[in-house]
Amino acid sequence: MTAYQQQLADKKQYLQQLFQGLDCPEIEVFESPEQHYRMRAEFRIWHEGGEMFYAMFERGQKASGASLIRCDQFPAASESVNALMPKLIEAASNHPELKNRWYAVEFLSTLSGEMLVTMIYHKKLNEAWQQAAQELAHNLGIHIIGRSRGQKIVLSQDFVTEALEVNGKTFRYRQIEGSFTQPNAQVCQKMLTWACDAAQNLGKDLLELYCGNGNFTLPLSQHFNQVLATEVSKTSVNAAQWNIEANQITNLKIARLSAEEFTEAYTQNREFRRLQEQGIDLKNYDFSTIFVDPPRAGVDDETLKLVAQFDNVLYISCNPETLRANLDTLCQTHTIERAALFDQFPFTHHIESGVWLKKK
Repeated sequence: MTAYQQQLADKKQYLQQLFQGLDCPEIEVFESPEQHYRMRAEFRIWHEGGEMFYAMFERGQKASGASLIRCDQFPAASESVNALMPKLIEAASNHPELKNRWYAVEFLSTLSGEMLVTMIYHKKLNEAWQQAAQELAHNLGIHIIGRSRGQKIVLSQDFVTEALEVNGKTFRYRQIEGSFTQPNAQVCQKMLTWACDAAQNLGKDLLELYCGNGNFTLPLSQHFNQVLATEVSKTSVNAAQWNIEANQITNLKIARLSAEEFTEAYTQNREFRRLQEQGIDLKNYDFSTIFVDPPRAGVDDETLKLVAQFDNVLYISCNPETLRANLDTLCQTHTIERAALFDQFPFTHHIESGVWLKKK
């Protein structure tokens, strides 16, 4: 058994132990590539003598020469990030404007190799920097953003467009610098496919809470008459609206509400002008299914009461402990039909998991 297979087996065993006492089917396991799986990577830029290189630091240690790990390559990152790393550092090393007080760098790549690079500085970025960065972007075929305190300079665009394939169909996503996206695109495709397979014959309408840029929403919309999704971040809502238009999806509306606010609207405890302005009338929906992909804290108690009202619950979790706590409540009214482990973050303790629950 390879080191990768062993860590994956350990994660499955941990999840099985965590779910003990629940009536849970066999956990389906979706593995990751062992290398080049991260679409995002960030590094400090370390200056030593006349040399400059990418650096990380020992976990839990203060950033210093003592805890420094030099990173000329980073096997976890996508092949396009690894191909760009030496070219970018060499080009910047040869240009004083780009090199001087360059502090950190963030890469955001796609499966097709499109690349956005954010260069972060400890100095004010002037016209000379902009000119040098424009030239660099042109020569390397990338998009560049410059940041320093109180400054954000977008040279061409502040996003990349990812294409993910789900059951033979391609979905395009605008992924904006600084906003949340799934870091492991290949495992993300497996997650989307799993969710769509579970949703295939559920029918009627879908409600989704915490929809982000519409990562799950777009492919799931094929399996329902209408979809209503909620998201509180303005940046994510704007990206989701672009994604809806780019993928020509006509049965989906986004409400800019938090999960807690939506619960108040759904239980008619409070009216929201935002819903009226967006032409959303909750009475026009006949929901069979709710989809949740909550933050690490899981679903809050009030929202959980709302979730428990639905015939079908599709729940993707980035924290198995809070998922287990939520399942203790949901399994009083629902049975677990399917359970899955998605290895989004190989060689770390992080576990992404999913369950499909059906009302008893």
